[in-house]
Amino acid sequence: MMSMRKSMKILYKIHSTYNPGGMERVLLNKVKYFVEKKGWEVVVVTTDQHGRPSFYPFPDSVRMIDLDINYSDDNGKPFLKKLAGYFRRRQEHKKRLDGLLKKERPDVVDCFYPGECSFVPSLKDGSRKVMELHQSKLFHHQYNRSGLMGLADKVRAGMDERLVRRFDRFVVLTEEDRQMWGEMPGIRVIPNAADFIADKYSDCSAKRVIAVGRLDYQKSFDRLILVWEKVHQQLPDWRLDIFGQGEWKEMLQNMIDERGLNGTVKLNGPTKNIGQEYSDSSILVMSSHYEGFPMVMVEAMACGLPAVTFDYKCGPRDIIIDGENGLIVPDGDIDGLAEAMVRLMKDDDLRKRMGENAKKVVETYSKEKVMSKWLQLYEETVADKSGDKD
Repeated sequence: MMSMRKSMKILYKIHSTYNPGGMERVLLNKVKYFVEKKGWEVVVVTTDQHGRPSFYPFPDSVRMIDLDINYSDDNGKPFLKKLAGYFRRRQEHKKRLDGLLKKERPDVVDCFYPGECSFVPSLKDGSRKVMELHQSKLFHHQYNRSGLMGLADKVRAGMDERLVRRFDRFVVLTEEDRQMWGEMPGIRVIPNAADFIADKYSDCSAKRVIAVGRLDYQKSFDRLILVWEKVHQQLPDWRLDIFGQGEWKEMLQNMIDERGLNGTVKLNGPTKNIGQEYSDSSILVMSSHYEGFPMVMVEAMACGLPAVTFDYKCGPRDIIIDGENGLIVPDGDIDGLAEAMVRLMKDDDLRKRMGENAKKVVETYSKEKVMSKWLQLYEETVADKSGDKD
């Protein structure tokens, strides 16, 4: 039987921590657990922090190191210039990270994909290499890009299949996604945790629907606005609050203005107290094209909200029991999503019953259960000398 190490040093590698995103929140939860509960040493390494503070407060004992690579500085440049900049920055990134790892000597290097993970398995510092994918396998294809960028997406999707096999462990968030990757020895499924992050549960009485996420193609709030236009015609006294930031903000606001929905739909910026917003709402709606794992869904359900969602890949069918704690609609069915929302909005008893059932999500996705899986994975990876790729 594998003996458990009393202490370990983990180095997490992520693009940045200044955004209010799901990956940043997942990282914070893991870091706090291993620092505060296990007394481990943790280092967080970023590439594109640009001197900005972390959106979520990390424990004081966690060292935050930025390599000052700044891949994002090339965003918006023509394709060939962006490609040249990427390779130049990648070489500098590899050099700086290699030097840092040889100085820090962590037991495990845990990379949040993409974050430029391609060269990490080849670094000869003696650490075990773990990669986390917080999107689904399909996410390259679902940017819906054409031309040179579309071709690049197809090439990167093929490269990913070769890349993940080079890591000691490769972590995905759902069984659905694992099946898409097929059989590979190092793959593991570890979902995100569902914490109760509010001061009180929702009683599902407020005439308010909430949606949370980045304002971009993935979250597809343009589809949600089309849905809400239909909902509002039947239930004009309800409102929709969307929380997030992103490049689609102006476009989405224009859609709201053009449809005369200003008094019933509001785009709100990110908030550090999203739990309060969940408890002040009665339904969560998700219109995403795809997810790695819908953390917003499990957090909202833990606060007592039933979820109404498109059947995107991946996540809803891992979490929702259709008709018991939420409703699942075929992906892209605008009329169907509107009908499902109206059904819950009109039926107070059904909505409250589903909200009570939704709270049970914490039984499957509790922090202790999820972190025990991470603990086991790190211990197993360090102990598995036969899997050493150095």
